[in-house]
Amino acid sequence: MYMLNYKKNINKLFVIFLSAHLTIWTLVPSLTNNNLPLDTIEALAWGSNLDWGFQKHPPMSALFLEFFYLVFGSQDWAYYLLSQIFIIFSFYIIFKLGCELLNSKILSFFSILLLEGIFFYNFTTPEFNVNVCQLPFWSLTVYYAWKIFDKKNIELKDYVLFGVFAAIGFLSKYLFIYLIASIYLLFFYLIFVKKERKFDFKYIISLEVFIVLLVPHLIWLYNNDFITITYGLARSGIENQSIINHIKFPFIFLLKQVGIIIPFLFLGFTLIKKFKFKLDFKDKKFIFLTTINLLPIILIFLTSVIMGAKIRTMWMTPFFLFFGTLLIYIFQNQINIDKIKNFLIGFLILFFLSPITYAYISILKTDKRTDYEGNRIALDIQKKWNDSFSEPINVVLGSEWIAGNLSYHLKSRPIWDGEVDKNKLESYNKFICMNNICIGNK
Repeated sequence: MYMLNYKKNINKLFVIFLSAHLTIWTLVPSLTNNNLPLDTIEALAWGSNLDWGFQKHPPMSALFLEFFYLVFGSQDWAYYLLSQIFIIFSFYIIFKLGCELLNSKILSFFSILLLEGIFFYNFTTPEFNVNVCQLPFWSLTVYYAWKIFDKKNIELKDYVLFGVFAAIGFLSKYLFIYLIASIYLLFFYLIFVKKERKFDFKYIISLEVFIVLLVPHLIWLYNNDFITITYGLARSGIENQSIINHIKFPFIFLLKQVGIIIPFLFLGFTLIKKFKFKLDFKDKKFIFLTTINLLPIILIFLTSVIMGAKIRTMWMTPFFLFFGTLLIYIFQNQINIDKIKNFLIGFLILFFLSPITYAYISILKTDKRTDYEGNRIALDIQKKWNDSFSEPINVVLGSEWIAGNLSYHLKSRPIWDGEVDKNKLESYNKFICMNNICIGNK
């Protein structure tokens, strides 16, 4: 009777799961961290002085954070909530697509639960950054790519929305291009190589929408000497070229990816009765899922091989979103949904172990960025300013971390105006400089 009930109430169980995930991962960092994480503070600093791009990244993460700041102000829990909204919305889109691909709400639900075995979707999520910012748009881009690929009940808006979400994803982080390239490679392969379908000029609509939405950022990029691209290349270590890097970095990359998915695989294998499957390379669902899951990883691996680039672990955050759907699809005939006790035990262990571990580290380790006393420092700075001036502090100079904390914690919400620069100070009416930061009224 219980199994019948859970099958009938899968939508309710899914809502309960999403609510539990959002609640736990909003409360735990809110209660155990003294300060917001580095990337969140940096993006809030950029958001205080919005532009079409910044030194490190394109603008979308800053835009979303600034919107939340306008609503909630300097309340840390709001930014942990924002991050979880992005996570559970991504889960919802993956679930929705899974229902279409797997023809089963139960199997689609399991594909979401499997993602708790990948630490990108729990342990690292409290820090809202460009990686988390990509997630819903990665999911939506894949969803509308499937609609175009499937060609059933497709409408003009599907092409437009594909272009819109792909553009927003790219404006979150440039690595989004690996997903876009993979999808278009699939389309072009089927059209020009396999010749399974005629070329449809509506494909160009999505590409046009994508490019048009990027124009303001591309203009900004040109006017700023392609600074974000330069930063990204520097982070990959290609400036320190060595022949060994073309072997070492790809090998390390592969080892890390295996390590990341081990808990996911252990959890997934508890669902499978026999490791028996047949790969049908004419099955368009299988072709689509393998393409959007594996081809982006293959392309970034080849980038590491060709350029000798170091691929940082957190860059891979969105790449595993549909791994659960792929695993379930391959083994769907070997899954006994009436005997899932071991799976549920494994899931619950991972579901609760992750926030407990996060809280343990957050409370006991005292040298983290999230232990920074940003609010107290801001109060001290405000007092020093008030002793000399009556005007509000409306501008701050310094590193994104130190000056960004001041921009976030000071009630006047001064804009972050970049690093300390004597030329900029000349335009201020009044200012005070101390400890590599300057505050002022402009």
